Amino acid sequence: MYDEDDLSLLDAVVELESPLDHIEPLADESEVAKPDPELMLELLENSQPQQRMLAARAFCDLQDERATPHLIHLLTDNCPLVRVSAAYAIGRNPAENAVEPLITQLNRDWNGYVRKGVVWALGNCRDRRSLAPLADALRTDIPAVRLWAASALAQMAEVGYEAVVGAIPSLIEALVQDPIAAVRSNCAWAIGQLCRELPSNVVYATAIDALIQAFAEDQDLGVREDAKASLLGVGDPRGLQLIETLEQEGWF
Repeated sequence: MYDEDDLSLLDAVVELESPLDHIEPLADESEVAKPDPELMLELLENSQPQQRMLAARAFCDLQDERATPHLIHLLTDNCPLVRVSAAYAIGRNPAENAVEPLITQLNRDWNGYVRKGVVWALGNCRDRRSLAPLADALRTDIPAVRLWAASALAQMAEVGYEAVVGAIPSLIEALVQDPIAAVRSNCAWAIGQLCRELPSNVVYATAIDALIQAFAEDQDLGVREDAKASLLGVGDPRGLQLIETLEQEGWF
């Protein structure tokens, strides 16, 4: 379990923001040229942390597999701003050989911003090995990391059936128990994404039951709305019937 004070060591940004909120997007490519990849590759090994950070951030806009070994190395940089920038960049340049280093850093990094970026990157890597560490982060980490671990687990939809089945229990548990409404909302969304990949079996039915419970009982309107949206997106008959019934009866 990590202390939420971890996040105060970088700046006062609200902890539930997206990992990409502070990486400036490029304007229209016709108006702003992308950074020179050759120069950015060179700067990844610069002795100045600020230069390494800027170079790593450049690879959030550049896709270049040559950067991957350097970015993996920067996951262990002494500067947390460099580490977090490297994590984001790996998320934009996902690679199979980056998964284990990301998992290692998730398990040992003291900084919440870095762990948040790492779980986002692990989700983008869409690798079966990410399942267990993401599920553990959803259960035990600070709210900002739990929020993005839930979203990252939705990426298991592209990994395969076994990964989807493995992700569902942790998401259901957090949907029911997490004290932070935003985390529960992301769990509801993620469950909806995964249910679309499931046949009508006991795992699917359990997930739908959890969404129905959240829609009917959660105290937060946003969570109820996200659970409703997931049920509508999946198109499950039981869920659709409950939504219609409760709305006709004026519950919402």
